[in-house]
Amino acid sequence: MSEHHSTRRSILKAVGGVSAAMALGGAGVLASAPAAHAAAAAGDGSGLRIVEHNEDDPRMWYYRFATDAIGWQPAVNVLLPDDYHTSGRTYPVLYLFHGGGTDQDFMSWDRLPEGGIRAWTAGKPVIVVMPDGGHAGWYSNPVSSNTGPRDWETFHMAQLLPWIESNFRTYAEFDGRAVAGFSMGGFGALKYAAKYHGHFASVSAHSGPPSLRRDLGAVVHWANVSAGALDLGGGTIYGVPWDEARVSADNPAENVERYRNKRVFLVAGTSPNPVDPFDLLNETEVLAGQREFRGLLDNAGIRHEWHEEPGGHFVRPERFRGDLEGILARLRKA
Repeated sequence: MSEHHSTRRSILKAVGGVSAAMALGGAGVLASAPAAHAAAAAGDGSGLRIVEHNEDDPRMWYYRFATDAIGWQPAVNVLLPDDYHTSGRTYPVLYLFHGGGTDQDFMSWDRLPEGGIRAWTAGKPVIVVMPDGGHAGWYSNPVSSNTGPRDWETFHMAQLLPWIESNFRTYAEFDGRAVAGFSMGGFGALKYAAKYHGHFASVSAHSGPPSLRRDLGAVVHWANVSAGALDLGGGTIYGVPWDEARVSADNPAENVERYRNKRVFLVAGTSPNPVDPFDLLNETEVLAGQREFRGLLDNAGIRHEWHEEPGGHFVRPERFRGDLEGILARLRKA
């Protein structure tokens, strides 16, 4: 996507021009958070203290938190169904993760073309939770950080998920939750669905890498290098040398059995831009990893839906809309 080429070049420069690496993400733009002046509809809890909020929009509610898990104040957008305030119903929830890069945050899915997540979910009976995940947080607790705590896995799974279920009318059960994401967020979705396998009945990776060890561990190397440059002040996600137990615990391709009885949805591009190294390296690695992962699922007899589409590393609105219909069909009805 041409509007992000300058950001992509700056990231590549920041990590020293690593060429055989798995890149982060592409779509969306960084925007300032809305001013907070409405009365809070949610309270503190689960290790989170609300420091800023805005519930003026009837659908998109915004919160920023203080938390011991993160050394700055991460935010979340909670997108509510059109009838949330009048129906009294309880809803399934989709946790939706952004990709990596300096242009990515909790607002990314709201800044996509064709109306973004608001338009795609209009009239749909589902709550969508879109949290910060860091420029290169990799939905993980890093082995080391020189910039204070950056424990994104703790923030998402031990704090945000129970906070959402305490403050919104959601089904706090396996059949009430789905997780999805783009690029780095697609990896995060696959990782959480396996590692916390009793939490999510549906998992979707839109151009997300499911194999950490293939190609001499390209994705692990990129996670270490990108996070060290953008988030951790030289720290690493997996350590140098790697913490092998952490890699195996996080690697979807090594935890295939944990996707049994879940809905699994995968999308990858087949023709990344050959003159854009960021796009080319990204989607080439994603496609190869998804093909490997699909083969492992096939061998295990685990059903899954997959799509290979023309183009490179970006969110495909039509595929997301189809994915959303599959998510709603799988989850408990509102």
